[in-house]
Amino acid sequence: MQELKPRREMDPAFQWDLSPLFSSPAAWRDAYAETEKMIDALPRLAGTLGASAASLEAALSEIDRAAELCERVGVYAFLCKAGDNGDPDAQDMDDRATRLYVKLGSAVAFVDPEILSIDEKKLLDFLSDPALAPHRHYVEDVNRQRAHTLDGKGEEMLAALGEFAAVPGTAFDMLTNVDMEYPTLTDEAGREVRLSNGNFSVYRESRDRRVREEAFKGYFGAYHKFINTTAALYAGAVKAASFYSSARHYDGNCEAALFANNVPVSVYDSLIEAVHAGLPAMREYLDLRREVLGLDSIDVFDLYVPMVPDVDFKMPYENAKKLVREALAPLGEDYCRVLDRAFSERWIDVYENKGKESGAFSTGVFGVHPYVMLNYTDTLDDAFTLAHELGHAMHSYYSDTTQDFANHDYRIMVAEVASTVNEVLLAKHLLKTETDPKRRAYILNHFLEGFRTTVFRQTLFAEFERKAHDLYRGGTPLTAKTLSKIYLDLESEYYGGAKMQELIADEWSYIPHFYRPFYVYQYATGFSSAVAIADAIEKTGNAADYRRFLTLGGSDYPIEELKVAGIDLTSPETVKNAMKVFRETIREFADALGR
Repeated sequence: MQELKPRREMDPAFQWDLSPLFSSPAAWRDAYAETEKMIDALPRLAGTLGASAASLEAALSEIDRAAELCERVGVYAFLCKAGDNGDPDAQDMDDRATRLYVKLGSAVAFVDPEILSIDEKKLLDFLSDPALAPHRHYVEDVNRQRAHTLDGKGEEMLAALGEFAAVPGTAFDMLTNVDMEYPTLTDEAGREVRLSNGNFSVYRESRDRRVREEAFKGYFGAYHKFINTTAALYAGAVKAASFYSSARHYDGNCEAALFANNVPVSVYDSLIEAVHAGLPAMREYLDLRREVLGLDSIDVFDLYVPMVPDVDFKMPYENAKKLVREALAPLGEDYCRVLDRAFSERWIDVYENKGKESGAFSTGVFGVHPYVMLNYTDTLDDAFTLAHELGHAMHSYYSDTTQDFANHDYRIMVAEVASTVNEVLLAKHLLKTETDPKRRAYILNHFLEGFRTTVFRQTLFAEFERKAHDLYRGGTPLTAKTLSKIYLDLESEYYGGAKMQELIADEWSYIPHFYRPFYVYQYATGFSSAVAIADAIEKTGNAADYRRFLTLGGSDYPIEELKVAGIDLTSPETVKNAMKVFRETIREFADALGR
């Protein structure tokens, strides 16, 4: 039986180098103490913001300096813990960093209310001072939120509650990444292998139907054992979101989440509507999948296996690096030079180890460079994940090196665009360079799966969130039975024609993004936007507008930033066009297979 290695036994050449953040844990502790002192000094700024434009600028700049160091301290602790969730020292650092973030939030809770206490005309006069230019967008955004901002004591209370609101998500991470024990399965070669968050995706793609069914039932069976616990944790996250949205006088949790990015709820609703209109194409795709796989009926555990037989598409990490760099060449020489730095300077943590965070992510660090976490298993999907996370990283890099700290952090609404542009460019590159018909069909299948898992599936998740949050606000308790029924009904609707296993109703219980309310819809809008952006780059050979978009950070609202790249999400056309591309790709794929 193959067991995961402890982190200390892994090759450090494939682990991220955290020394640019801090040279040692001792240096981190010194920075932590310094940050704490800086935060402790911030409350003295209360009462000074309205004195003059110079006073406002001085206060915001001092807060930025404390926040920048706090970010670096927090990211270091987070990355140490992500590398090994079972490391008690890393747990302690991450817990202390979380408390530091909360302390910072409490210390600056006076800022927004005090800005809003300034007469609006006087505030706008302040903003004409060039010294406040780095903070103009922030101050204007605070002004926009007048109706949803409490007084100083109210904001301080909400900030202090942040540590408690984070408990459901933290407990979920510890349960699923450390405490939960996954069963073993017998792989295609007859070997006993223990399932993990990292290898589940490999076995659900197995061409051996017994293996993928065993993986599905074993993995979700493990979650089913804790279904009441995860229901309580998720209900806690929904309750926290409801408390905050009510305290800030929003009509609903979705409105509260989208308001932060100045996104109309109509964008969320039109996404769901457009994807529902595309469900007949999904049924066509599932029927084609059933036919190609030679099945009498298609089951939910048959959705991830590649539809093209006898195609060996192993992708060792070194090959993936070369492939991704070639695919992203249309984005320019400078873009590729930064990619080379990411590989050579160990920005990336590559392979799974015992206790490592599941999935993949990228996080930026202002003044240093981004970091990427993978759980690489040598598949083509992993190469796409590498391209995806490097898209995030490059977005962070260009924003961090172009904007000042006040505007470096881009908003969630645009966070998934750059990552998905890279995925689409990789798919296009593979289709251009691959001549083998079966491998081309395999790539088309992968592109179609991008639509299924990123547009359709994430919209299903978005609809699940909307229904769950609305039910709670309407007075319905969020029990395991209630949540699983919502999910099963949606799964049956989105994947009409597929046989529903009983355990699929519990799939909601393993989605970590649900602990960040109303986040996942942006995968779907991001993918739809990325398809349009990549098509434009391919047709024109000009990525200048897109690269400009990457430099904007949080200097404007997401919908306005996307317009720089040629995308207008206030119109339903972007998602409708994605549905059109999905249908066309199904036909191209069917033709490639001679169907």
